[in-house]
Amino acid sequence: MSTSDIILKLSNIESYYGPIMAIRGISLEVPRGQIVTLLGANGAGKTTVLKTISGILDPQKGSIEFLGKPIQRMEADRIVRLGLSHVPEGREVFPFLSVRENLMMGAYLRKDRDGVAQDLERVYGYFPRLKERLGQPAGQLSGGEQQMLAIGRALMNRPTLLLLDEPSLGLSPILVKEIFTIIRRVNEEQGMSILLVEQNAKIALETAHYGYVLEIGRVVMNDTCERLLNSPDIQEFYLGAKEAGARGERRWKKKKTWR
Repeated sequence: MSTSDIILKLSNIESYYGPIMAIRGISLEVPRGQIVTLLGANGAGKTTVLKTISGILDPQKGSIEFLGKPIQRMEADRIVRLGLSHVPEGREVFPFLSVRENLMMGAYLRKDRDGVAQDLERVYGYFPRLKERLGQPAGQLSGGEQQMLAIGRALMNRPTLLLLDEPSLGLSPILVKEIFTIIRRVNEEQGMSILLVEQNAKIALETAHYGYVLEIGRVVMNDTCERLLNSPDIQEFYLGAKEAGARGERRWKKKKTWR
């Protein structure tokens, strides 16, 4: 794969929360037009990776290239202007603004009024329920509707790369299926590259093209999602094995072949 086909490249990134190292020398790539997923237990560093990419956290070491440009230590608003949108864990909609006002906040950097209007209609096509609730305060929406709104708001920036942090969090299985159907549509119809953090490993691997497995801030495995789905280790630790959590974590850490 040529360099121009890689939209995002992390090389040996280290990030800290105070004195605590949260990610330890992580390297990964997101190819143009593909969905890449990050898997790992709570505390593995997945959210920290997204925050470091989008400029919320500054890495202490390593480099981040987006569209061939170094963005480590760049201000978050400049990164957004380059074409990167981040949907954070917990949605973080503006609760007292209407649905429409929330969506328009995603387009606040844009000057192309006709393009904004077109993208607004496209978001309504993805999420018809949002169109039905345009004047309603976002804080009155259900959890699933707020997730739709958060994704729709990010799409209004017309990003080249979309970062999604736990889009299934707190949602019913029916809504999870609906959200991930839209994620696939966005990727297929717009050719949008997506970096996805998701606790539901099965649906993440069924949706994405390539995956990285994180453990305690390190990448311990990466491969195509098809191969990861068929991996005995992934099946045991992420796809419904009956192992007790603590015992499973201890066994996972003993797998030296993954280092």
